[in-house]
Amino acid sequence: MFMKLQLLYTTNLCFHGPIFPNSNAVLVSPPEKAEKVPHRSNNGSKGTTFVKRYSPGRVNCETQLRKQGLEKNSNDGALEKRKICDELSGSGGGNLKGHTKCSTKWASYGGCIPDILDALDTFRDVGEALSPWEERINNKERSIILKEQRRWDRALEIFKWFKENGHELNVIHYNIMIRTLGKALKWSRVEILWNEMNARGITATNSTYGTLIDVYSKGGLKEDALFWLERMLGQGMEPDEVTMVTVVQLYKKAGEFRKAEEFFKKWSLGKPLRPNNKNAVAAPETERVAYSNTSLSSHTYNALIDTYGKSGRLKEASETFVKMLKQGIAPTIVTFNTMIHICGNHGQLEEVSLLLRKMEELRCSPNTRTYNILVSIHAKHNDITGATKYFKRMKEACLEPDRVSYRTLLYAYSIRKMVHEAEELISDMDKRGLEIDEFTQSALTRMYIEAGMLERSMFWFWRFHLAGNMISECYAANIDAYGEHGHTLEAEEVFIRSQERKSPSVLEFNVMIKAYGIGKRYDKACELFDSMQRHGVVADTCSYSSLIHILVTADKPQIAKSYLKKMQEAGLVRNCVQYSAVISSFAKLGQLEMADDTYKEMIRYGVQPDVIIYGVLINAFVDVGRVKEAIAYADEMKRVGLPGNTVIYNSLIKLYTKVGNLKQAEETFKLLQSSEGGAAVWSCNCMIDLYAKQSMIDQAKGIFETLKRKRAANEFTFAMMLSLYKKLERLDEAIEIAMQMRKLQLLKDPKSYNSVLDLYIIAGRAKDTIDTFREMVRAAIKPDDCSFRSLGNLLVRYGVSRESVRKYEMLMKKDSSHGLQAWTSALSSVLEVDDDSDSDCDSE
Repeated sequence: MFMKLQLLYTTNLCFHGPIFPNSNAVLVSPPEKAEKVPHRSNNGSKGTTFVKRYSPGRVNCETQLRKQGLEKNSNDGALEKRKICDELSGSGGGNLKGHTKCSTKWASYGGCIPDILDALDTFRDVGEALSPWEERINNKERSIILKEQRRWDRALEIFKWFKENGHELNVIHYNIMIRTLGKALKWSRVEILWNEMNARGITATNSTYGTLIDVYSKGGLKEDALFWLERMLGQGMEPDEVTMVTVVQLYKKAGEFRKAEEFFKKWSLGKPLRPNNKNAVAAPETERVAYSNTSLSSHTYNALIDTYGKSGRLKEASETFVKMLKQGIAPTIVTFNTMIHICGNHGQLEEVSLLLRKMEELRCSPNTRTYNILVSIHAKHNDITGATKYFKRMKEACLEPDRVSYRTLLYAYSIRKMVHEAEELISDMDKRGLEIDEFTQSALTRMYIEAGMLERSMFWFWRFHLAGNMISECYAANIDAYGEHGHTLEAEEVFIRSQERKSPSVLEFNVMIKAYGIGKRYDKACELFDSMQRHGVVADTCSYSSLIHILVTADKPQIAKSYLKKMQEAGLVRNCVQYSAVISSFAKLGQLEMADDTYKEMIRYGVQPDVIIYGVLINAFVDVGRVKEAIAYADEMKRVGLPGNTVIYNSLIKLYTKVGNLKQAEETFKLLQSSEGGAAVWSCNCMIDLYAKQSMIDQAKGIFETLKRKRAANEFTFAMMLSLYKKLERLDEAIEIAMQMRKLQLLKDPKSYNSVLDLYIIAGRAKDTIDTFREMVRAAIKPDDCSFRSLGNLLVRYGVSRESVRKYEMLMKKDSSHGLQAWTSALSSVLEVDDDSDSDCDSE
């Protein structure tokens, strides 16, 4: 809504002058004229040829050379000028179109520049090429000559020639060479130039520092770029707008968006730009000029909008865009593309529509990138219809979709299994001769697999395999697609074909091992791993980890351990993750000696266990009653100073409950309570059990009430409290617990019912006893021997002979159905007797 209102507010802003400068300015060709052009004749002697200069639009490299009469002489082997031209431009003979463009640009300079540049492209020797003009090349022409070189080494050669032949070289020439060498990433040569400037007393200008910052930034050397910025500021120089944008983009590329914003704000407000750096140059920064009211260029606004967008700050990006409009700066296509991309990524599709309307209003036509962004954001927000619509609009606007256009839409179709639409797009790409990239190829393979079109997927794979353009990552992606869906045979086929290449990579082996694991072909996984060395492939950490994971998942820790040992010998074990998997598998299978041996082996190799391993070992030994070993692991964990977590605290409480160590259990329980997740009901029940054994009713009751408030108390919590109250003969509280258990339907097995039956019998509550028994029968929970023993005692108490009780028990064993009926009938009689007794008491 914020964006919408601002756009509506600024809709009627007017701009002065043309919104988009005319980029089709007509270049007036110079009149024909004759110029001296040096050449070397067939006999090797130097000479001069007069050549007419024609309109640059019609001149190309081949024509020029032909006019200079320089063809290859098959007898003396003289180099053809066309070849020299190609070598110098790095084109290898296939760049005639590019050379035509250069010729056109050169002609636009006028004067002798076109012939000089042509000669430099023709003659390998710089002196020979420049000899006709050696005495009359001025500073401006030297700048143009250096700037127009397409190869850094050729530019440096010309630069050195100027220097050695007494030509004046000023700071502008050095700036050009710094940019040329910086773009070629020749940093040592840049430093040599800098030192040479200082030695010759040539003072660096604002432009020099701006160039250094720019080339180092674009070369990915952030710290070096900032060093030059610091040096610039230390010299009291003010970064211009272009340099400021370079620094902003430097921070943006590094993901330091706040620093980018802070630098811009300081620059625009005239605040000191130098950070508080104790290693900085001591010279104070001069008083700066504020640029807050200055009209910035569209390039600056574009950089700021993009910075805000990449940092996820839609509001600031929108405000910057609106400020740009208010200041009368015409948004370029780059501005709109950036804003559309930002709004689209934030799901603001209505704002995207408003931006498109704004573009139309300002007569800024969308380009291919605009449509690519629109296709991408609509696909991202699951509007595949919208994505398809903008792809078609791109064609309707007479714009050719590029590889990005097709790849974006094709991927969107593939993940949605839109086979028909995807195949239509592929057909269109084939007609236009556009290659499908490896990423899209594997995505389409997966589409066919998930659509159940297995045969079609293999045809698709074979198309690319036979073309010979598949790389290792592409084969691996195809193997993985088949493997993940359990198509092991197809995965094998792709893997076999991938090995036809001269240099198979570890990646294909790793994904095939994974595919065998998913298909439960464990022997094949081991065989493939063992064959890697024969294929000249060295197993990496992923190879070992994948195979070990597969084997422990298949309950084969013994085999996994042998590969873990090989991994250790190969020096690829970086942590205890693989050891943890093997130890856990041994513990799960009850092979505790093997788990302990693996732990000791890990210690011998100097691998530090983590709390997960200690938790696994403590739990495993506690579960089988081997408390001594469990305590040893707990003590070792404390000795090495490992911090506890919820898992380990629970393991320790389980251990201390088993041995009845209340003090240690309480200390651990406090740590558990203060942890992020707090104490779980299982740990609380352990503590209630410990307190119950010690008859510490207040402590047990405190935990019980806390669990009840949280509605976390379960059947075990209630059962332990009932047993505690019964043990202490606090029958009223015990009966209250029993009533709550019945009401909450927490009686779920014979044991819990027996506990309540026994309580009611002890308390002399015959009616509650029989009602609970009937509930038990209705719940289809079969009473056990303990149940009938308690019920037999009740019958005896009410005058039934022990002989009759034994008959009921025997009948229950012979015929449970008739036995239950007999028990129910006998208990009902007891209830009638009890009711009669109550009536007699009442009448008295």
